[in-house]
Amino acid sequence: MHLIWENLIKNLILLWTGEFKGLDQGHENYQIPENVWKAIGKATAESGTTIPSAFGPRTPDLIADRSSYNADAWSFWTLFVGPVLLARRFSQPKYYKHFVKLVKLLHTCLQFEITRTEIAALRQGFIDWVKEYERMYYQYSPARLSACPVTIHALLHIADGIEAAGPVWASWAFPMERYCARLQPALRSRRFPDASLSRYVVSAAQLQQIKLMYDLTEELALTPHHAGVARLTVPEYPTCALLAPRRVEEIVDHPLREKIVGALATRFDTTAATVRHILPQVLECWGRVQILPDGDTIRASEFTKTRDDSRDATYVRYETLVDINASYARRQVVLQKRTFYGQLQHLVVLRLTPFPHLGIEEPTTIIWAAIRSCVVEQSHNDLDIHFYSQGAAGVGALDVIDVTCVQCLVGRVPDGQRWAIIDRSGMLSRAVYAEDQ
Repeated sequence: MHLIWENLIKNLILLWTGEFKGLDQGHENYQIPENVWKAIGKATAESGTTIPSAFGPRTPDLIADRSSYNADAWSFWTLFVGPVLLARRFSQPKYYKHFVKLVKLLHTCLQFEITRTEIAALRQGFIDWVKEYERMYYQYSPARLSACPVTIHALLHIADGIEAAGPVWASWAFPMERYCARLQPALRSRRFPDASLSRYVVSAAQLQQIKLMYDLTEELALTPHHAGVARLTVPEYPTCALLAPRRVEEIVDHPLREKIVGALATRFDTTAATVRHILPQVLECWGRVQILPDGDTIRASEFTKTRDDSRDATYVRYETLVDINASYARRQVVLQKRTFYGQLQHLVVLRLTPFPHLGIEEPTTIIWAAIRSCVVEQSHNDLDIHFYSQGAAGVGALDVIDVTCVQCLVGRVPDGQRWAIIDRSGMLSRAVYAEDQ
């Protein structure tokens, strides 16, 4: 934690701003002009509105409010915001490519699982990165030796640490840092701080044990218990729950009526006329969906109100099976999984009565998600970042899909006249389709 976020990244920023220990650029040209840095800092702060709160706290202005950055903020900026806002900012692309190589290595370090093959690649990757760093910033000049603090050498031992102690998350300092923050209110006595702290730790441990032994978690809670919001869980959908607000609407007047008809016709391989015959009279519309058990909570943009200071939690990544031969009427259907991004606009619950002709033998509930897709025009060559244009050019079709196709929340970072889509989920929320046996 401290090696990367509190040292290496800070030092790189100081080098790029010309503030690192009085060093100039030497024979390189890696510094970014001050006015460009101000624009980067402003864009960083503005991106907090379009990045969901599930991603973490708002990232402050990198230039005007750098003192507010902690390890968590540096981590998020480095992994997701920096690669977007630093693109095309350097006078030569080699400096940006060098930074992206570091980001890729850090993403590998932060994987939930890591193989020995990946550890070997990580070891060689850091060796190559340090060699490039020395060539660009140290420049093999004794007068520039201060550009090589011990934290640069320490990068060469990260792979060894992972091999010995497991993935980085298993031994990093974040849990202890947060626990220490919880202990701060316990320091009530300036004269006997150690005794005050010890008494708090013992009392908290005793209270926790009583809660667990006698099942009194709610009764002995030190914070007020808030009543849960209205929610809907359906046996057919064990991986998600719908959350309030909720509204019942007539299907005749609903703007999604024909889209739902088309989706049902595809699902049951029948005609639109048959589907209209079995459509219920009303639809349940919900405002939010939570991915269970402890996943993201996503809002429907057309159903929930937003405040000026709210953060956008409506954009998602979703995956569906697409017929790659759809343009050829005589070819066999070949389904392939494709990944899309878009804004969740509606959540609709459809309750169907039995209809044996379509294979519906008992009452069935279907939850539809209506998503306005983003037209991705470019993807980053090395990172999981995708770009689409702002305005009408970047808005695609309205897809009505089963809610289980929605994988996770994504954030957006402004990048000139387009948006960059950032996805923090990695491989932890990827759909796996099993072939029919």
